[in-house]
Formats: sequence, C-alpha cells, structure tokens
Amino acid sequence: MGPTVEVDDKLLARDDDSAEAESLASSTTSVTDSVFNYRQVHGRPYKVTDTTEYWAPVDAAQNDAFEMLHNVHLMVADNKLFQAPLGPELGKVLDVGTGTGVWAIDLAYQYPSASVTGTDIAAVQPTWVPANAKFLVEDCLVDWSWPPNHFDFIHVRALYGCVPDWEALYAAIFAHVKPGGWFEHVERGCRIESDYTPIPSGHVFNQWADLFQTGGEKMGRSFIIGEGSQMKDLMEKVGFVDVHQKKIKMPFHGWPKDPVLKNAGFLGQLALDQSLDGLSTFLFTQIHGWSREEAVAFTEAFRKESRKISNTGWIWT
Repeated sequence: MGPTVEVDDKLLARDDDSAEAESLASSTTSVTDSVFNYRQVHGRPYKVTDTTEYWAPVDAAQNDAFEMLHNVHLMVADNKLFQAPLGPELGKVLDVGTGTGVWAIDLAYQYPSASVTGTDIAAVQPTWVPANAKFLVEDCLVDWSWPPNHFDFIHVRALYGCVPDWEALYAAIFAHVKPGGWFEHVERGCRIESDYTPIPSGHVFNQWADLFQTGGEKMGRSFIIGEGSQMKDLMEKVGFVDVHQKKIKMPFHGWPKDPVLKNAGFLGQLALDQSLDGLSTFLFTQIHGWSREEAVAFTEAFRKESRKISNTGWIWT
C-alpha cells in the first residue's frame, strides 16, 4: 500500500457532483493509415486488425480524454515522463501503443537529440510533430520492423485489454532493446479505491472493476496486468535485470489537499467523465452481451457515484 494522500476537508465538505478542469491540447510526422478497418459500435468507431479489436473507440472524444490522462500521469509522477534512470542523451526511443502520440511528442521536445518513434494500430497522431519524432502504423503483436538490439529505451503505457500474451510481448521488447538499455511499462488500474471511504463489495466501483476483469478473461486480454507484481515477474522471466516496481495513486476529483494532486484529481475526473461511455460500450455490449440500454444505465450509475467527492477515490498506476 502506498502513502495515503491527505484530504482537503474544506472541499470535501461540499461534495460537489461535478468537476471543473481544463483539457490540455496536444501538439503535433504525418502518418498514413494503410488499413482503414474500423467497426461501428453504437455510433462510435473501433479499430480492427488481424490480431486486435480494440475495446475503446478511436474518435476525438476518447482521444481527448486519453490526452487529459497523460497530463494526470505527469502530475502524479513529479512531472516526469519516465521513471527509468536515463541519462541526458536518450538515443533511439520506441513508444509502443502510442495512441495520440502525446507522450512521444513531449519526449521529443524535451530531448531534441533523441530519435523517437511511436507505433499504433490506428493513425490518430497529429500531422505536425518535432523533427526528431515519427509515427508508424504497426501492430506490436506481429513481427517487428526493426533488427534486434535496436532501441535504447522502449516505453509502453495503458495497453491493458489489448495483449493476449504479455510474456511474448515482453520477449519481443527484450530482443529489441540494446544491452544496457531500458524498458518501462506503465498501466492503470480499473478499480477505484479509497483510503477514507468504505467501498463495499457490492458498490458500483467494484462491480465495474469486476466486469472489466471478467471481460478481459473472456477476450483473452487481461485488464489487470498491473495488479500485484505481474509485470515485474514477467520482465525478469524474459531476461530483464535490475527491475523496479513503483505504485502511484492517481486521484479522481478535487479531494486531495496537495494542490498538484488536487488539480490532477480534477483533470482525472474530467477525463473519466468524458471517457466513460467509450470505456464501457464495447465491453458491456459486445463481450458481456448486455443491451445498449443496460450498458447506459450501469454506466450512468457509475458516473453518478464517481462524481461524489466524498468517495475520495483513486486508482493505481
């Protein structure tokens, strides 16, 4: 269990049901999507490849929310893009599952001598990027385009629910990192917890998390790879050494007393609120077999509870 985040009692007393926070616009080589294969589920596009049917929609609303969460990650991690003990010259960097590319772009700006490549199955990255960054449409679950021992640093974030065999992916990453290079994997939890407010087993927060866990089991793509020491154990199993694990609490809503964590909570709440429909629709209707009406009703119950500042909620990252 990590350190307890101190509560702002003055704000908590208000128990606001809504949060105000500003979304942060992402900035900026252009990319051509060679496979225009998207499936419409209840009016929203989902990316499909030979190996993957991605469980979250690929549209502006969801991408905006994911970019907000990128900034929340920075705020709870002392504004660091990575925790690995890298020097000032990063060399060749690969961001696997780059999404909108915001992490890769930020890294390219901060380290202009680095050569940063982001890969994803969907071409949702911006058209203008730093000169030292580029994006490729590539599926990390098939053969990689690069020779072994090619990258100095490989980064993965939020691929939960996407990977059928994490050991195989870690082995591919191990093969493509140079000797002495680094690999960092960041995930988010699905279960909202609290240090102050009891959350019983039947609470909608726990029902939500259980649905994601069982949904991942049905798909054969785990949503709980970040729980316990799974990632650390698998890294060591495929050959990585000097493996360190760090757990950080990511708050939702403005209940923390610390001003940075308070702002992180507001932004995280805004991102959560905006992304809930996208997070739940595919999983609940296509995997669990619910009707659209059942999925909407449950999601709205979760939304209502998530907006209560008195829940003092957080997830692990």
